[in-house]
Amino acid sequence: MKNALKEIVSGFNSLVTGMRITIGQFFKPIITVQYPHETLKIPPRFRGHIELVRDPETGKALCYSCKLCERACPSDCISVDGAKLEGAKKKSVTTYILDFTKCSLCGSCVEACRDGAIRFSREYNLASTSKEEYVMDLFKRLQEESQTSDVTNPPIVAESAAAPATPVPTTPVTAAVAGQPATHTRPVEIK
Repeated sequence: MKNALKEIVSGFNSLVTGMRITIGQFFKPIITVQYPHETLKIPPRFRGHIELVRDPETGKALCYSCKLCERACPSDCISVDGAKLEGAKKKSVTTYILDFTKCSLCGSCVEACRDGAIRFSREYNLASTSKEEYVMDLFKRLQEESQTSDVTNPPIVAESAAAPATPVPTTPVTAAVAGQPATHTRPVEIK
């Protein structure tokens, strides 16, 4: 009889403790993110797959295929090819293949690049059903991005070539991923 009473008191105590925790959580603010419609802020040190960096002056890739990143990669997931174009001082990258299925995101390639031509991307939603979609040509992606940005942000042409040059105010262009700082500016018309 004594043990049965102890079990009833212990069970009631356990029930009260559980209800206290439940009621305490009920009045706290909701932190659930409705994923497809909302996303969490990506931390600044987030490491996505690597991407090529664009030269802000020329709009081309900074990489000149020195292959330091390829040699530094312990997973052997990077393949870089380049060619010296006519009139250029350095080689230019022609293909930059990343096999993301092998990449361990160690950062050796980013650290090895002495010119800062590659960096970690801010992409985190890389879901796919085929392995081939994880083998990416980063140079081709950079070219496609520049072509789409040229179409969506056409350059503003001056009305008269004889008019004196006046400074044009600029605004930062928002990045594709929320939370990523703008990397370049574009002219804005003042009316």
